[in-house]
Amino acid sequence: MFYDAYGSRLFVRITELPEYCLRRTKLKILADSAETIIAAARNGKSQPVRVLELGAGTASQTDVLLDAVVSLQGAVLYMPVDVSPDALDIARERTTSLLSDVCGEPIVPNYVTHPPQLKSFEGTTLTLYLGSSIGNFSPDQARTILQNLSSQLQSGDALLLGTDMAKDESILLAAYDDRDGITAEFNTNILSRLNRELDADFDPTTFRGRAVWNRLESRIEMHLESVCSQRVHIAAARVSLHFAAGETIHTENSCKFTSESIRDLLGAAGFDVEQNWTDGREWYAVTLARLPLCSFQDGNRD
Repeated sequence: MFYDAYGSRLFVRITELPEYCLRRTKLKILADSAETIIAAARNGKSQPVRVLELGAGTASQTDVLLDAVVSLQGAVLYMPVDVSPDALDIARERTTSLLSDVCGEPIVPNYVTHPPQLKSFEGTTLTLYLGSSIGNFSPDQARTILQNLSSQLQSGDALLLGTDMAKDESILLAAYDDRDGITAEFNTNILSRLNRELDADFDPTTFRGRAVWNRLESRIEMHLESVCSQRVHIAAARVSLHFAAGETIHTENSCKFTSESIRDLLGAAGFDVEQNWTDGREWYAVTLARLPLCSFQDGNRD
């Protein structure tokens, strides 16, 4: 619901806000450590690596990693996955234009409910999940997403997971309640989409964005708060809703992690944590995990 064409453009603007340091911090980690990360993902093997990216968006954070793969093996198959076809078109164009040895094969399923079906591959599949999108899901949902992913991978395949780390509440709230109101507009855009696609009659000007830090659940919650008493109809769903002044629509969560919670999440999905990269303030982490090598009896593969 967030990522129609306008919502996708708004999200790009969010990542460029001075208050939203996540993207800049992440890019510095990747730029400083790209070759080390890819070498670790290869795990000393001479076989090629292909790259699958969940929630790729426009792939603006991926170039440095793809470049490191190309430097090590000469060419790479890159499979960006996203719910936004517009974003994937941009991703394919920019990666192939910047890096001629990248072969882009975009995939457009909803990876949350339908993990991408991968062709067999003689080498290592490195899955990137870098945008901290895993934090938008409940712990159970996040575990299911990673379990679904692991079901499509082979033993020895790797996952590079990006996570936004728990930090001071004032820093978190500033990032999600920016002075320019872009994050609030990003959330309010959902109402315009409901009006357009489900024949609803929301008045977006009667709702305002609100960011809340839920310490117990370790997450930022985004809400749209009704500024007055009002009734809204969603014709296509045959739903009529009454909002009291101050009542909210809870639009999204952004969970924040600790080293322990990252390890627990990956372990529950069958991955072993191998290595971790972070910034000096430990505000963001990139974690390399791997499906353990399995032993089979009766002549089956190792």
